[in-house]
Amino acid sequence: MTKKAAKAPAAKKPAAPKAPGRATAESNKVGKTQLVEQVAEKSGLTRKQSDEAVSVVLDALVDAVRGGQSVGLNGVGTFSVKATAARTGVRPGTSEKIQIPAGKKVAFKVASTLKGTL
Repeated sequence: MTKKAAKAPAAKKPAAPKAPGRATAESNKVGKTQLVEQVAEKSGLTRKQSDEAVSVVLDALVDAVRGGQSVGLNGVGTFSVKATAARTGVRPGTSEKIQIPAGKKVAFKVASTLKGTL
């Protein structure tokens, strides 16, 4: 009788992809969950209260920008709405010229105090 070949150790399965929006120790992104945790730690509020506070602030910011207003955050910067002009573009792959309509975009200008400390 022949000896059975020893089984090779099972290969590890690759890690599941990280859910988008989730900051990891390797990531430089801070999401809403991390902001809520920081607000809770620094203010003494519960996580639920902190989540409500952060949500209200973000909703107010979005509503103001949607209304065409600028939003200035002292020491952080200013969100504003900028108009974009109509222009001619080129469709990739076909090199066909297309007309891109005028529109709006959200702009952010970093505060000089923050910029100076980076």
